[in-house]
Amino acid sequence: MTTTMRAARPWVRREMLSKVPEITLWFWIIKILCTTVGESFADWINMSLGVGLESTALIFTAVFAGVLGWQLLLRRYVPFVYWLTVVVVSVTGTLYTDILTDSLGVPLAVSTAVFAGLLAVVFGVWWFSQRTLSIHSITTTPRELFYWLAILVTFALGTAAGDWILELTGWGPGVSVLLPAGLIVAVVVGWRMGGNAVLAFWLAYILTRPLGANLGDWFGLPSDQQGLGLGVALTSVIFLVAILATVIYLTLTRADVIETRPLAAPTTKKSERRVLGFYALVTLLTIGLLAWASAQPHTAAPASEGEGPATSVTLPPGTSATAKFPAAPVAEFRTITADTLSMIQAGKQKAAAARITDLEKAWDDAQSTLQPLDDTGWTYIDGQIDTALTAVRADAPDTIDEKTALSALLATLE
Repeated sequence: MTTTMRAARPWVRREMLSKVPEITLWFWIIKILCTTVGESFADWINMSLGVGLESTALIFTAVFAGVLGWQLLLRRYVPFVYWLTVVVVSVTGTLYTDILTDSLGVPLAVSTAVFAGLLAVVFGVWWFSQRTLSIHSITTTPRELFYWLAILVTFALGTAAGDWILELTGWGPGVSVLLPAGLIVAVVVGWRMGGNAVLAFWLAYILTRPLGANLGDWFGLPSDQQGLGLGVALTSVIFLVAILATVIYLTLTRADVIETRPLAAPTTKKSERRVLGFYALVTLLTIGLLAWASAQPHTAAPASEGEGPATSVTLPPGTSATAKFPAAPVAEFRTITADTLSMIQAGKQKAAAARITDLEKAWDDAQSTLQPLDDTGWTYIDGQIDTALTAVRADAPDTIDEKTALSALLATLE
């Protein structure tokens, strides 16, 4: 091939170097860490910092475009840039699903189907264009673009499917980790039985998204919601530090660029058909499990430890429940309540559930100060807060109930 012909085909110069790491245990460890950050970091910026879902999505779309451009300019695999791109695409894909669910009100079942169909289209075009879906073939820019597009959609799909399963089953974050973990084990078993390696990779890649997201929820949610109570900010920091430490290790040791031959059975057409049957059986069993869990009675998680029916108290006519309380904490309660109500009115259910947790924490922290000042006023407001928490955190929230409870609480805090 002449120099002129090479100049006419700019992609040829990139065909000798792989732009992705080998699929080792390190790959899956850091991938799960990245998916956990995708859940917790997005929630932290969107909810805790009050940036808002749409603004956060726009910010991360721009960041993703910049980081992806950096990755595409490289001539070889660089751990820091590659995994930075994965972290950013994890957050971005999560935000796209959240926009459909919280802002546009698209049911999770529909968004799951939409992203599954979109992923099928991406894989179809990728295959007909390049005749391979193997990540070991990511040696040209077109293939790399297909690769990152597929990853973006898998993150969005994994988020939607994971949230949909939680909605169906009512499982807590600790229990919910077990399903994707079990399915990943089934994929590994199928691969070692001689299943198609490319299919096994992409199935596992999709399943690590709900696994990582559930881990993030487990670490970040308060104990009354069956979490460890670390909060989304601390959870994000913990996993970002873990990712950074792992990337530094891989950069120094290059442990993820040494190809390790898998301990899998030889792949044949017969073994692939056998494993497809195995995957079909696992799918049927999973559907059966989800159908059974969905049929079980679901109860909303208690809003706070020891929370139960509110104590019934009556205020004297013309009495303000906040009259004896300092202005500063009351103003904070009012701001959080107003924010939560605005999010409900905008259809941002997930954001509202996170924001009202701030109210719960602020109210609990202030109890020792406020209750001695006016036990009746404190008990009255406490009952209204319990009602609002229950409405917003219900398994199937009723918008009217949420607005009614939050409006009543806001009026009391005025």
